[in-house]
Amino acid sequence: MKTIVEINGINYSSTGNITLNIARELRKNGYKVYTACKKSRVGTKFSYEDQLFIGTWADRVLSERIANITGYKGCYNIINTYLFLKKLDQIKPDLIHLHLLHDTFINLRMLFDYIKKKKIPVIWTFHDCWAFTGQCSYFDAVKCEKWKTGCHDCPQTKIYPKTYFIDNSKTMWQLKKKWFNGVEDLTIVTPSLWLKKLSEESFLKDYPIKVIYNGINLNIFRPKESDFRKKHGLQDKFILLGVAYKWEDRKGLDAFLELAKRLDDSYQIVLVGTDDEVDKLLPENILSIHKTYNQEELVEIYSASDLFINPTKQDNFPTVNIEALACGLPVLAYRTGGCPEIIDERCGAIVEKEDIDALTSEVIRAKEKKPFDKGYCIEKASGYDMSSKFKEYVELIDTKLNTQR
Repeated sequence: MKTIVEINGINYSSTGNITLNIARELRKNGYKVYTACKKSRVGTKFSYEDQLFIGTWADRVLSERIANITGYKGCYNIINTYLFLKKLDQIKPDLIHLHLLHDTFINLRMLFDYIKKKKIPVIWTFHDCWAFTGQCSYFDAVKCEKWKTGCHDCPQTKIYPKTYFIDNSKTMWQLKKKWFNGVEDLTIVTPSLWLKKLSEESFLKDYPIKVIYNGINLNIFRPKESDFRKKHGLQDKFILLGVAYKWEDRKGLDAFLELAKRLDDSYQIVLVGTDDEVDKLLPENILSIHKTYNQEELVEIYSASDLFINPTKQDNFPTVNIEALACGLPVLAYRTGGCPEIIDERCGAIVEKEDIDALTSEVIRAKEKKPFDKGYCIEKASGYDMSSKFKEYVELIDTKLNTQR
């Protein structure tokens, strides 16, 4: 039996769930799979088969704080990384599948030196642009192209992953280029054509790059009877839904605040994934629903709504768009990342980033003209079944390891 180790910063939320579901699909196909992530207060609440935690919570926080001051991300956690690599020596993985390596939970030089020394085949799924920049995870909002030739004077040091005092983006770009290149057998996977094209312009362009779109569980995300409208007294409202794991400027919270000012009381904005801090920013005419890990509850909200709005300013290929479509809910989004790759005129609309006038006009058109086809929305999402997408990973790994079926 061949062994795979999946490494991601987290074991929850969107990328964490992608990692875990890939692992489950691999196990179905006869692989032994370990999933490794940082040790965090949230992550330790979840217990999964063959889960490895890297380091301790206290050590990780200390490394993160030092990195936030110095700007040297992934340069600390030496002892914890050493101990984790010793575990890999025992496991003897036939392949390592990398995901998000942010948050300074692992020493990047040590990890990639180990991979190169052991000549372990690698798949690296990019969930954002961080792998080929000196600092940021996305750069399109500030129209920066320094990442192509060498980062410096980063305009986004205060944006995740944050650096508070010293801008060392120039050095980090050079270090990443040195660390990440030179792996004998590495394939990059991107969840959108948009990110594939960017990767092909980066210092990682010499590696093979393949697109595998993110998928969702269509057995869960489907139209469902819901008492959500009745429960909240919204029977006669046109519900505009926004969903995010963490609401912040990047996710377009400001767009919803502006829509709340512009639209009359026949509309109702509902935001899912809020918290007490976000609530302080919301006007009375926005319904706030705090974070939920209950997917069935989320499906009921999708199914009860009239239009899903995703004004994210920096993103890759948001699975929330697919989830909404699968529940028969049309999607209105900014022209961001891979959003236009799934949305067409029958299942939604794309407007230019931060064009609040166009966003408002499309909301009104959706209510008055009803131009979208619920059945087509569901059909569109059917091409993104989680199982079929994760089987593409199995096929890729089979090919890399010459596994016969």
